[in-house]
Amino acid sequence: MRNERTTPRSGIARRTRLIAVASGLVAVGAIAVPTANAQNPAPAPTFSAAQLTAAGNAVRAADVPGTAWRVDSATRTLVVTADRTVSRAEIARIERAAGSNADAVRIDRVAGTFRKFISGGDAVYATSWRCSLGFNVRSGSTYYFLTAGHCTDGNPPWYTNSSHTTSIGPTAGSSFPGNDYGIVKYTNSSVAHAGTVGSQDITSAGNPTVGQSVTRRGSTTGTHSGKVTALNATVNYGGGDIVSGLIQTTVCAEPGDSGGPLYSGTKALGLTSGGSGDCTSGGTTFFQPVTEALSAYGVSVY
Repeated sequence: MRNERTTPRSGIARRTRLIAVASGLVAVGAIAVPTANAQNPAPAPTFSAAQLTAAGNAVRAADVPGTAWRVDSATRTLVVTADRTVSRAEIARIERAAGSNADAVRIDRVAGTFRKFISGGDAVYATSWRCSLGFNVRSGSTYYFLTAGHCTDGNPPWYTNSSHTTSIGPTAGSSFPGNDYGIVKYTNSSVAHAGTVGSQDITSAGNPTVGQSVTRRGSTTGTHSGKVTALNATVNYGGGDIVSGLIQTTVCAEPGDSGGPLYSGTKALGLTSGGSGDCTSGGTTFFQPVTEALSAYGVSVY
């Protein structure tokens, strides 16, 4: 019996990719006393929103699996994070695609490989894979749960156990790639669906801010915390699986954690999409904003 789903689907399995986290390097410069003839250095170029958008579109068009990109508002650059599978030739391809906006692109490296994470929160099971329950939600008196879209891709039925003896209900909606959220309807009235994440009550949903402390829960790795480092990130997982508008964080995650909830206190924030590393060495993890899924399906947390 397969315990985890390791590939996404469009009715057919897609390839997934492994990922880890890289350590940063800090450059230290010497202090020099300027001479009377020294000239002021040229100011760093400033790139417009249109240039940064064009650079991001060029990275997408280059279609290099194992890359993620976002605009760094502090430096006004497009930060492209490349995993270990991305070759120098592929980096050059990205820079060529950016053309006149290549100087707006900053390349960062991580040591592992980008992949989607599967399962987390309370474990839920499709026919051949395990994923996580993100948040229980409702519309009137009808109850559902949200999870990752690469879990619900293919519209499978869902169960509470790996032997598939206790039904939860069918997939009621799925959006992947582009987005990474899906919704499952509770049709078995004997299955409890509390509005909590573990022992944490969830009473509202919202959007995170950069620097905010956040927590993630997963069935593989339990509960871990970190900080939001960026918003509106795009990740290319490979095989045409590109997801945009993601929350980027320092929270660790591992295979088996996809779909699980990201939250801050009583506020729901996101659904685990994928990332790098593990909960021993750390990592970078991306989350689908939960507010987008709530709006798409007309449901609310409780």
